[in-house]
Amino acid sequence: MSTPINVSTQMAYSEGARRSNQSDALFDMLTSAIMAGRIRPGEKLNEPALADEFGVSRAPVREALRRLQEKGLVTHVAHQGVRVISPTLEDFLSLLDVREALEGMACRLAATAMTDVEFEKLAAIVERHGEGLHSDPEGPYVQNDFDNDFHVRIAMGCRNPVLTGLLCEQFYPRLKLCRSRHGLLKGRGLAAWKEHRRILAALVERDGDVAEILMRRHIRAAREALLATGPS
Repeated sequence: MSTPINVSTQMAYSEGARRSNQSDALFDMLTSAIMAGRIRPGEKLNEPALADEFGVSRAPVREALRRLQEKGLVTHVAHQGVRVISPTLEDFLSLLDVREALEGMACRLAATAMTDVEFEKLAAIVERHGEGLHSDPEGPYVQNDFDNDFHVRIAMGCRNPVLTGLLCEQFYPRLKLCRSRHGLLKGRGLAAWKEHRRILAALVERDGDVAEILMRRHIRAAREALLATGPS
């Protein structure tokens, strides 16, 4: 005969699950707002105010803020509370240094791990991006759709969950925030798209060594273009 579940334990579990769902929703909303610039770098996130705004207790707000801090999007400042990070140019360059190594590795793995169907979808994404850039050759290469981002699709396709997690959960959100802080590089968009096409060709050929070299060069070119703009 099974042991009956204690009513108070069951209620505590239900309450915990409810708070978890609220925390997940808050985390997603706050992440999107930070990425879109609706919550600006340096802006304070007030726990009681957020709880009032979303009609929840402070516990799920506190959990959502903790997760944002783990993701590197906010920081806790003594006597000031939680604020959205204000990444410096040096922070941006440091991220790109590490990104070059990680994405190079992801590209090498993806060359043999991704399926032909995935390559076809990636090619369609690249061509769609190119249509917009050719209509505005001096415009930026904007990829606001996370699921259809060239780099995200390769990171997901490398089939290494540790590497995918590092890139998609840690690096890409912080890189997006850096871009919103320091701006997109004028005229870099079309060059970046052409580099994407060369990377794609190496992937389709399943040449991991060449794909890695091209991805590293691509990110290094973005870093050099950023340096050329001078301090922000």
